[in-house]
Amino acid sequence: MAVSSCPRVSAAFECRSEPDFSGGPHRPEAFASGGRFSGKASSVPSHRIFGASALSSLIFRFPPNFVRQLSTKARRNCSNIGVAQVVAASWSADSAAAAASASAAAAASVEASVEVSVVESSGSDVQYEDLADEKASFLGFDGTLTIHAGERLGRGIVTDGITTPVVNTSAYFFKKTAELIDFKEKRRASFEYGRYGNPTTVVLEEKISALEGAESTVIMASGMCASTVMLLALVPPGGHMVTTTDCYRRTRIFIETFLPKLGVEVTVIDPADMEALKSALDKNNVTLFFTESPTNPFLRCVDIELVSELCHRKGALVCIDSTFATPLNQKTLSLGADLVLHSATKYIAGHNDVIAGCISGSEKLVSTIRNLHHVLGGVLNPNAAYLIIRGMKTLHLRVQQQNSTALRMAEILEAHPKVKCVYYPGLPSHPEHHIAKRQMTGFGGVVSFEVDGDLTTTIKFVDALKIPYIAPSFGGCESIVDQPAIMSYWDLNQLERAKYGIQDNLVRFSFGVEDFEDLKADILQALESI
Repeated sequence: MAVSSCPRVSAAFECRSEPDFSGGPHRPEAFASGGRFSGKASSVPSHRIFGASALSSLIFRFPPNFVRQLSTKARRNCSNIGVAQVVAASWSADSAAAAASASAAAAASVEASVEVSVVESSGSDVQYEDLADEKASFLGFDGTLTIHAGERLGRGIVTDGITTPVVNTSAYFFKKTAELIDFKEKRRASFEYGRYGNPTTVVLEEKISALEGAESTVIMASGMCASTVMLLALVPPGGHMVTTTDCYRRTRIFIETFLPKLGVEVTVIDPADMEALKSALDKNNVTLFFTESPTNPFLRCVDIELVSELCHRKGALVCIDSTFATPLNQKTLSLGADLVLHSATKYIAGHNDVIAGCISGSEKLVSTIRNLHHVLGGVLNPNAAYLIIRGMKTLHLRVQQQNSTALRMAEILEAHPKVKCVYYPGLPSHPEHHIAKRQMTGFGGVVSFEVDGDLTTTIKFVDALKIPYIAPSFGGCESIVDQPAIMSYWDLNQLERAKYGIQDNLVRFSFGVEDFEDLKADILQALESI
């Protein structure tokens, strides 16, 4: 039995009440009139509970440094020991005898000793408890899932807190070697080392899985980390994969420069060219089709249902990077894809303050990716996981606002005489608008467009904007604008940029959650300045 030392503390009969340091008499009747454990505390004399401290609140109180110094496991047991005793008493068939037993145990836990014994766990493992069978199936809407999935039911961290705590630890201990062997032989659920998992991170993974309708999700340190690990895990050396012309440049660089070193061949097709896909599948032993939908920066859309059907006939997997769509606007897995990938840095986290990536899909495929991830080590810090969990609470509200603002502004920009072309899947003029309407419920918060002018004219427009930041990334609360020719392709000359469709007058505008009228006025005044 592990033992921790701490000063005398009061019994934990009511975890959510605040301590009363006024020195007044103990008032058990307060619990009898509506407390969580009504009537159970009154049988314990106040002097037995509080000793010389004269505290009147029924709650464990630790000195500031004590909670920090205790291991996660010991802290959880200490904070819940009194509650567990009283709840056990209330459930007993012989309530009177059980109440007396629980009261005596609670009094003994604070009696003239400076040590608090950490009780042995019976049944489930206190380091990592199995998620509840009852998941969140009663939640019918994404907006509720973003708030409660992974937390309201089945959270693997024992806490009375509404918010998920951050578990900052690099390693996890086992009480006996037998427990370690049980863990190694998969008879016991637990963690071992921080690179292999963390209770805070697991909550985030469960929340994303619920949104995507996935069996499993693995979270990583960045979207590029997720992309590269997925490609390395699923495309064998000497294999063949298919991707599309329009995609995030860093992903393209990895596919074009690194994978060939492993003997991997790549066929690149237009997102809408299904005949080219059929040809590639017929001529090659294709392992994976991987693209974005919508793509970056032209927001091209792939017919995920058709692509999945064609690929599966030939035994090829389909992975869609759905970062621009979000899990709210597009249910990629239900459309037939095997895996869905996100740069969680963008809409999922949503506050421009954290970097992460995730992959969701079947347990079998995600486990294959997770195993390589454990070797390569691009682990997400639990503090970052907490920020993403917090950010997801407002995901549905943010995305609704961004969808609305982007669509309305796309329509205004398309009609403006100083804008040559607008790329947004919500517009009928978009080449894949018919696909987007069928497989998306919203079209996202990013609008790309070409200003009627050259590089200098476009710079003047961008610099005249007052609300958005000139920065990379997208999907956050703050609006962001950039010229891809400068932000992402400045190392290439104009002709080289043109091969990828990147013109000097191209602008990518990520709409935040600011008021629509303010954003509209700002963009119109900037266009008038050129």
